[in-house]
Amino acid sequence: MFTRVRIVHMKSKYIDIHCHTNFKVFDEDRDTVIKRALDNNTWHINVGTQIDTSKEAVRIAEKYDEGVYAIVGLHPIHTEESFHDEKELGAEGGSFTSRGEVFDKKAYLELLKNKKVVGVGECGLDYFRISPESVENQKDIFIKHIELANEINKPLMLHLRNNPKDKSHNAYKDALLLLKKYAKVRGNAHFFAGTEEEAEEFLDFGFTLSFTGVITFTHDYDEVIKLTPIDKIMSETDSPYLAPVPYRGKRNEPFFVREVVKRISEIKGLNEEETALAIFSNAKRVFGI
Repeated sequence: MFTRVRIVHMKSKYIDIHCHTNFKVFDEDRDTVIKRALDNNTWHINVGTQIDTSKEAVRIAEKYDEGVYAIVGLHPIHTEESFHDEKELGAEGGSFTSRGEVFDKKAYLELLKNKKVVGVGECGLDYFRISPESVENQKDIFIKHIELANEINKPLMLHLRNNPKDKSHNAYKDALLLLKKYAKVRGNAHFFAGTEEEAEEFLDFGFTLSFTGVITFTHDYDEVIKLTPIDKIMSETDSPYLAPVPYRGKRNEPFFVREVVKRISEIKGLNEEETALAIFSNAKRVFGI
């Protein structure tokens, strides 16, 4: 006589490895948004863009025993006078920031002592609006982030963006040169939008690549996702921006990351459950959570 064994399938865990519920746009319902994610087995990492949003990311992470983490650093657009985003900094800041933030290693190092802080960033190179002076300044501050990550042995969260009208500069290639020269740690290339060749270079160097809800409404990144091994892929929302289908036009939030995972699974010909499990395992490995 055979004994019937009841197999219980646990609900898949999802993770949004790059979002911004630390931004001002979530001030009125932040706890509700975070609870919605956690209640639906969705963890997330809030990423700082300058010292204030980095501190807020840490404050939020400290409120939760697990499932909410922080990464701290200075976004390349905030290294100089830049466009003021009300979603990020609030309406009271005016149309433009008055100056770039000076990278304060001591302040970021203090935040990195917190056990809920799992990386350094988002840092890197943003060439969407640049001058010769800004390129060198961004590179200098990127190197400082790399050296900080080396010092504390934490992974990097990279922000890399090109100007499609300016082919004379390439953020992906420039960043890789600096990483090969200075980095002793690895990390993740957030919102990867480079070429297949550039993807292979980052993968060969030991970085993971993350993709956003954009992949649910364009096929521009299908080939890169196909070539990226499942153990090198991450999912993210970059919320509050760029909500995936079927939420386009709404404010994005971490709960929506499952739509990104679903689309990755379709592109790679895997089922959603095994894709979610692989991505969750990748995040735990890379960020030590």
